[in-house]
Amino acid sequence: MIQTKLLQFASQRCVLLAWGLTFLFLQGCSSLEPIAKVNSHESTQAENQAAATIWQPEDQMKWEVVKIPGKVATQYSVVRLSNRSTLMANAPSSASMLRKDLRIEPKQLNELSFSWQIQKLIEGADMAKRDYDDSPVRLVLAFDGDRSQFSPKNAMLSELTHALTGKPMPYATLMYVWCNQRPVNSVIQNPRTDRIQKIVVESGAGRLNQWITYERNIRADYEKAFGEPPGALIGIGLMTDSDNTRTQAQAWYGPIQLIAIKGKPAL
Repeated sequence: MIQTKLLQFASQRCVLLAWGLTFLFLQGCSSLEPIAKVNSHESTQAENQAAATIWQPEDQMKWEVVKIPGKVATQYSVVRLSNRSTLMANAPSSASMLRKDLRIEPKQLNELSFSWQIQKLIEGADMAKRDYDDSPVRLVLAFDGDRSQFSPKNAMLSELTHALTGKPMPYATLMYVWCNQRPVNSVIQNPRTDRIQKIVVESGAGRLNQWITYERNIRADYEKAFGEPPGALIGIGLMTDSDNTRTQAQAWYGPIQLIAIKGKPAL
């Protein structure tokens, strides 16, 4: 019975999402290795200490390339822009991602900073609509969690993903995006599943052709988007996509800094 339902479900466009999510963020088991220290006041309390990982564009280029079956792949390369090293994304009606496995437990989740630049918006894009769900820039976070709480639709989607790839989809995926018209800090639910939520960090054309840097609190943003505390962070990725609108998109990404609180292990 379940096999029949899965086959019926696979005939829908959700199958691409299942493949995409699985290949984007198979559950990582590698630990976060700090490569730079945050300047801060000394503290005798371990939970108040922090370790920061900084990924430069050259590092991002070495992340795993995630191609979505049936889609032309976005091209990523390291270039110089405004006298700085950047990761350029060139998307000719395409969609693919660069992603990195990691694991940060919930009590360690803290701050995230990142930067990007685009030349123009994607005309006609609307991330709330299935057929127009494109964004010139995305920073993507994948989280672990209790999949037994999935709705029947999401449970079926996760089972389909597991059947196709041997791995379930992430419990939750949070994206930071640039939207054409919605207000900054608004939340957009993915039109295919509520396990993907997008937070608008930039809106409209007011800040095109300039570097913009963001600082976000991962825990607060997750709770705003999903209405519950986050599980472990298991993956991070970058994505520029224009496949749904069949347009051309170009973007530049700067360094990404992830700061994890070093607290005591959970009992």
